[in-house]
Amino acid sequence: MIVTTGLTVPEGEISETIGIVRGNTIRAKHIGTDIVAALRNLVGGEVGEYTKLMAEAREQAYDRMVAHAESLGADAIIGVNFTTSMITDGAAEILAYGTGVKLKR
Repeated sequence: MIVTTGLTVPEGEISETIGIVRGNTIRAKHIGTDIVAALRNLVGGEVGEYTKLMAEAREQAYDRMVAHAESLGADAIIGVNFTTSMITDGAAEILAYGTGVKLKR
């Protein structure tokens, strides 16, 4: 599966647009992570626990987007974007989306 933020696919010519493909996940913070983050706020620096949590959430949303595209028969996904929104205090949604396309063979 070719995945790009661009609107063209260098590896081939687009023959058909399938439509929007997406994948999402909602992740909540863990109390232990909050305690470590609060301590980190005192001394400064990156909150690695949250960085890891968000990276894992992005990967899961990405994987789900690719699976959605494959289920529709897409060869590639163009115009890929990620967005994050807060669902409730301590929980956020990560959404990966783009346009599924077929390539000329």
